[in-house]
Amino acid sequence: MFGYVRAVTSVLEPEDARRYQGVYCGLCRTLGERYGRRAQTILNYDFVFLAILLAKPEEACELVPQTCPIKPWKKKDCWTVNPALEAAADASVILTWWKLQDSIRDGDWKERLGGKTACLALRGHYEKAAALRPAFDRTVQACLEELRQLEEDKVPSLDRPADTFARILQGAATELEPAARASAVSQLLYHVGRWIYLVDAWDDLEEDRETGSYNPVLARYGQEAPEQKDHLRETLHASLGIADTAYSLLDWGEWESLLGHILHTGLPSVEEAVFTGQWRKKQK
Repeated sequence: MFGYVRAVTSVLEPEDARRYQGVYCGLCRTLGERYGRRAQTILNYDFVFLAILLAKPEEACELVPQTCPIKPWKKKDCWTVNPALEAAADASVILTWWKLQDSIRDGDWKERLGGKTACLALRGHYEKAAALRPAFDRTVQACLEELRQLEEDKVPSLDRPADTFARILQGAATELEPAARASAVSQLLYHVGRWIYLVDAWDDLEEDRETGSYNPVLARYGQEAPEQKDHLRETLHASLGIADTAYSLLDWGEWESLLGHILHTGLPSVEEAVFTGQWRKKQK
């Protein structure tokens, strides 16, 4: 995952800001309890979003003060351990494992060395997570292999690799009940996943042009790629529109306004930052 899916915390309502931080801290704590301290280093706002999506709307968001493992002199309100946090933690470990496998296979020598070192520490945790979520593990492995082949073939398409990546996120909804809820969440995750892939492609455009790495925007448009900004943003807006439609079909309980904020304010703000060049500056 890439960290693009996040709220604009400076404009969140106070109660939503408290919940958002509580999920972040709760996911950090869940990763630590299920997979150890090192696993907390893979904590990512994209998985905070996933945990919220997988929450049961009828259950109250209970936040409990807990000692922060990073700053033990502080206590932070944490969302208490529940199936949504556990599923997000397991998905974090599985996706991180397969992303590391990609780095080992396709990265430069530094990426390969770093990937192998990280895998030594993560192997046992990955095996546990894969045993708990075998269907999701199979989906991630199959889709990343398909994506690797598309990249090797330098497929001149935006949609084919974006679709493959989107199906990875979509797979996180397979265990939801009832089926009608799983269907809507699946559609939401698919189109947010598609949005992530294409936003990342634009974010990496200049770097990939310099290194010769595969980039779907470059493969599709060649030297005219920088002039295709408006066209790319049209398809991004279409995906966010479908994600919003899926969101509007369901009752989200206490999470309604926070999820709405992420979809309507957070993602558009990140997209604008990426396309104006501000995102990379902020990350540095």
